[in-house]
Amino acid sequence: MPASTLPAYVLPIVMLSLSNVFMTLAWYGHLKFKAVPLALVVLVSWGIALFEYCLAVPANRIGHSVYSAAQLKTIQEVITLIVFSGFSVWVLKEPLGWNHAAGFALIAAGSALVFRGA
Repeated sequence: MPASTLPAYVLPIVMLSLSNVFMTLAWYGHLKFKAVPLALVVLVSWGIALFEYCLAVPANRIGHSVYSAAQLKTIQEVITLIVFSGFSVWVLKEPLGWNHAAGFALIAAGSALVFRGA
């Protein structure tokens, strides 16, 4: 199904998920390359973040037709935790413990409150 035919309540979630992959790479990918000068890392991260913005800004514009701004932000934060968790484990090789799972679960519970009655 082409992106243009996805419903307005699904398309922003897909776009925010893709944008978050780029942003996680921009923010945390450089941790694998600590020998690279910080100035270069910043420039490369900005370049990667451009792709993130090209997805996130339209996702929020499209999503605002069916979600409130608070709901969009909440969706983005939950996606961030999911993407970051995978990135942390598979790319950075940093395990997540029970405390991380419990903390993320509490954040997810709080997120559910944002959608209550929506």
